[in-house]
Amino acid sequence: MLGFLKKPVVVTAEINVNLVALTVMGLISRLWGLCYPRAVVFDEVYYGQFVSLYMKRIFFVDDSGPPFGHMLLALGGCIGGFDGNFLWNRIGAEYSVNVPVWSLRLLPALAGALCVPLAYQILVELHFSHCAALGAALLILLENSLITQSRFMLLESILIFFILLAVLSYLKFYNLQKHSAFSGSWWFWLLLTGVACSCAVGVKYMGLFTYMLLLAMAGLHFWHMIGDQNLSNVSLLCHFLARGLALIIIPMGMYLSFFYVHLALLYRSGPHDQIMTSAFQASLEGGLARITQGQPLEVAYGSQITLRNVLGKPMQCWLHSHTNTYPIRYENGRGSSHQQQVTCYPFKDVNNWWIVKDPGMQQLVVSNPPRPVRHGHIVQLVHGITTRYLNTHDVAAPLSPHSQEVSCYIDYNISMPAQNLWRVEIVNRESDTDVWKTILSEVRFVHVNTSAVLKAIILFFQLSGASLPEWGYRQLEVVGEKLSKGYHQSMVWNVEEHRYGKSQEQKEREVELHSPTQMDISKNLSFMAKFTELQWKILTLKNEDTEHKYSSSALDWITMDTNIAYWLHPTSGAQIHLLGNVATWTSANAAALVYLCLSLWYLLRRRRRIYDIPEDAWQLWVSAGAVCGGGWAVNYLPFFLMEKTLFLYHYLPALTFQILLIPVVLQHLGNHLCRSVLLKSMFRALIVAWLSSVYFVYCTFSPVTYGQPALSLTELKALRWKDTWNILIRKQ
Repeated sequence: MLGFLKKPVVVTAEINVNLVALTVMGLISRLWGLCYPRAVVFDEVYYGQFVSLYMKRIFFVDDSGPPFGHMLLALGGCIGGFDGNFLWNRIGAEYSVNVPVWSLRLLPALAGALCVPLAYQILVELHFSHCAALGAALLILLENSLITQSRFMLLESILIFFILLAVLSYLKFYNLQKHSAFSGSWWFWLLLTGVACSCAVGVKYMGLFTYMLLLAMAGLHFWHMIGDQNLSNVSLLCHFLARGLALIIIPMGMYLSFFYVHLALLYRSGPHDQIMTSAFQASLEGGLARITQGQPLEVAYGSQITLRNVLGKPMQCWLHSHTNTYPIRYENGRGSSHQQQVTCYPFKDVNNWWIVKDPGMQQLVVSNPPRPVRHGHIVQLVHGITTRYLNTHDVAAPLSPHSQEVSCYIDYNISMPAQNLWRVEIVNRESDTDVWKTILSEVRFVHVNTSAVLKAIILFFQLSGASLPEWGYRQLEVVGEKLSKGYHQSMVWNVEEHRYGKSQEQKEREVELHSPTQMDISKNLSFMAKFTELQWKILTLKNEDTEHKYSSSALDWITMDTNIAYWLHPTSGAQIHLLGNVATWTSANAAALVYLCLSLWYLLRRRRRIYDIPEDAWQLWVSAGAVCGGGWAVNYLPFFLMEKTLFLYHYLPALTFQILLIPVVLQHLGNHLCRSVLLKSMFRALIVAWLSSVYFVYCTFSPVTYGQPALSLTELKALRWKDTWNILIRKQ
């Protein structure tokens, strides 16, 4: 029984020395001197704010993309014991002793280092030689821009890592397809493809480009499988379901999980939650939740409420009125009703309170039991402080003459009777008998007499353009808008603060309006409701794009006509720039051009039934082009369609794929165009000389890649190889 103990247990393993050596060199190049400089470097000032908010569990919204990348950076802070206490307000600011600089920069550096062996393995899986794969890895290793971007608390290196991991995983899965379908390793690499794709998208939406490329490749490969008569219908169905599960269902599930963890971590109210709906704000600890906790859920006749406009951007505002009236005549000569002003006010104020009144009764208190207001009910809205009724009529609004003026009615004893009946329409109702609910219900108020809808005029591009003049205290205009002009979120309101009115006398009611509510009803949102709202905000909430000193166009990237100064030492000439290896960038452009020209030549010749290269070499050429050339195209060309501020680092994912194309082209030229021994020897000598030039450029620019040693004025000027590069030179 114990006979196996008579012999020693032997474990054998194959070790790829090339892979180990490349990994070690990648780690050294990215981790060496990682704490230097101990100061905020470029976009660390941006991402560091989110890391601090994670440490303090404070909710935030970042319109640049999903939260997974931010959570990874925060994980680095958590590993280092960061408490979140640092003011991220200035590039170049020295880090305080409580900031674990090394751990904050660790994960991006590790991701950048692992891109080196990934590049090697991708070329091997594409069935290129180990020399070509080694060349690709060395080019990634010596690329100055990739080194710079991976040594700081930034997301591009993490994005590139997951992109390359997804490509490698799919290639391994595809290569196992013919001989090991549905084996353990087959499933592993297929599932890892989906996981890596979801992680790439979760870091930045730029990851979608490579994800779409891999989905297209998977679709094309499956299309070819359909034509394989050796595969049964059941087998094809299993293949289809496996790919659907691994490449669509699992990535979608993981994407949702990123937001689930994000929302679970950030449960406290903060400065960003004002752009969210009242329901979302009330679900956070502190902030609005402290005000709304314990409010009655159902709005009833006699309820005292504040009405917040659902749009919430560029700023939140509440339906408001005050004793001042519209001027008899405006500056342009048009007349007004001279009624009491109604506005949308961006601050909490006692004049934001309104009372929901039953038109058939005089009382302004909630009956016992309360009579809830439902979808389709007719109500009057009475201003709590002035007791005047919300009204609109066929008079032009002050700033929007094609819309109706909204006011609180004053009886001047003239031929302008009150028109103060409003129909409550619950936009997000589940049935036509739904009750109007605090925070949860999004309602529209339709004027009974004119069918106009109560609307706040909020302009995205110029907030002041929607503000009333001095007589209106620069508050936002509220109008009655015809439904025929279309639906807009600015027509929708929700009850934010709510209490059941108990006092019929005006003086007692004014005291009541200042008192907190005591009833206790929970209004927690489901995760899917939170996710849907947050996802919509990320996709639609865009900061105003402004021209940045280091912004550039997509055309500038190919020839590297631009750079970015990341950091400058306060006293010496030491500085860090995002600058690429000129030899590599030029070679990548040349390789892409050669690949395109050769492909067109081969296609034309093959059309004439002339085959210059063997069929297996042609298939190898096409597959490498689909991965490397396709990866470059999908990660670069979309930027020509984007209306956003662009920077050089946006090109790095595309550049990585273009670099992988260089050894592909070189091996092809060496195998199929250099036919004689002499030509092959000369070609190898040229490659060695070219690699030496790549290493020379890397060494030349390493002082501005790593920030040390500090260079003299003459040395800095010598690095300005292009007039468009902004090398920082201090005035003497």
